[in-house]
Amino acid sequence: MVMLDANVILRYLLNDHEEMASEAERVIKSHTALVTIEVVAEVIYVLKRVYSIGREEIKESVLGFLSEVQVEEREVLMLGIETYAEQNLDFVDCILYAYKCVKKYDILTFDKKLLANV
Repeated sequence: MVMLDANVILRYLLNDHEEMASEAERVIKSHTALVTIEVVAEVIYVLKRVYSIGREEIKESVLGFLSEVQVEEREVLMLGIETYAEQNLDFVDCILYAYKCVKKYDILTFDKKLLANV
């Protein structure tokens, strides 16, 4: 099992460095790669803030990628990504919302935007 860092996933999704993208693809296609929610959060942050990619496009590309790897808390992550594309919330808030929906956890927050959605 190989845990992927955000920069590997970004090279794969963006295909902006041929050699690195090729190496990333080789590992991802081997179906031995593991991705955590924390790493996906970094990927989404970079795609949005650095590359100015829209939420819907981020959702489509990240969900497609996630179908090729093993993921911790897959159901939480998938709902978090779907929520991120639909709501004007930070991705981490979307993950908290997803934990509430999937795991039935309570959320304590002072964030008014998050409170309006939970």
